[in-house]
Amino acid sequence: MRVNLLSKAASAIVLLVSSASLAHAQQPAAPAWSPAQNIGMFAFPKNGQSADQQLKDESECYGMAKQRTGIDAQAPPPKGLSEEEKKLAQQQAAENAPKAQGGRARGAARGAAGGAAVGAIAGDAGKGAAAGAVAGTMRGGMAQRSANAESKQQAAAQTAAAQKKAEEEMLRNHQEGMDTFQRAFAACMDARNYSVK
Repeated sequence: MRVNLLSKAASAIVLLVSSASLAHAQQPAAPAWSPAQNIGMFAFPKNGQSADQQLKDESECYGMAKQRTGIDAQAPPPKGLSEEEKKLAQQQAAENAPKAQGGRARGAARGAAGGAAVGAIAGDAGKGAAAGAVAGTMRGGMAQRSANAESKQQAAAQTAAAQKKAEEEMLRNHQEGMDTFQRAFAACMDARNYSVK
């Protein structure tokens, strides 16, 4: 009786394994590579198309979308400038920034005029003018250096802003291209009776 029970248990296990294998064999296998999933989409057959037919349809629709849009969905997103290239461009912009000139001469003239007025009150306009010219030259030079430093900073900041805007536009154009490609792919698959999301 014990042998009979073991025999029945073994038969039941064999039957279970073979029915599970048969059920697995009847379900269509998913394709190894799916063009739809490659572009972030999912395609499901509406009319029970086989996995091989779905792969064929996806591949053909992928090719048609590429041909019609002129977009290669497998191409990597465009890369902007490297951080080193950005810094170099910003440094060049700073070096080429407009430079203030004549600040020392204007400062000397203002200082001399002011110094002459003070010197005239004190009784020696010439010494006052000379002292005012020296002080004015120094102030004018400081103001000119400050203006040049500010001009360099502005040029570098403007270049950095332009670089960021160009990168954002490049990425936006790439994303718009991918959206167009996906719409073309989905339209083709829809025409072949697939649900695509």
